Amino acid sequence: MKQILSIVAHNRPGVLMRVTGLISRRGYNIDSLTSGSTQNPEYARMTIVLDADELTIEQVCKQLAKLSEVERIKVLHRETSVLRSMLLVKVHAGEKQMEVLQLATAFRSHAIDVTGNSMTFVNTGDEGKLCAFANALRRYGIVEMVQTGIVALERGDEALEVKESRYEWPHAEEA
Repeated sequence: MKQILSIVAHNRPGVLMRVTGLISRRGYNIDSLTSGSTQNPEYARMTIVLDADELTIEQVCKQLAKLSEVERIKVLHRETSVLRSMLLVKVHAGEKQMEVLQLATAFRSHAIDVTGNSMTFVNTGDEGKLCAFANALRRYGIVEMVQTGIVALERGDEALEVKESRYEWPHAEEA
């Protein structure tokens, strides 16, 4: 079963490597990973998708909580969370540019580059929508395609934020 972990950690060099290393050393494959800064630049938020059962996720969370840089961990559920990915896809449109544009509009996709015979689109949404869009474009000839991992937030008023660190950290000296 796909499990979604949301992790808030200090935004420092090597933290992502420590988190992913801990997971991979235990023999688990990361299906999707995204990491980026939060509203507080001192912290980064990682969204990691693993194919694991409840017991495994519980063990992974306990191990991650032992890392000093990790401040908060939460398992997110698809039913109570907002999940999005982004797809960039370059298609060979040739003489069918208008047809491809109409198809992209139906999927709420946006053309971000039109050069020669190729068109590049960006689309955001759940994985099902992005997969359907890519499949619809295959008949025109996909030249290149890349998809981000999932980013996720829990619905409602709850927030996975850090008001105060568990540890006292030295401040980096300004150059």
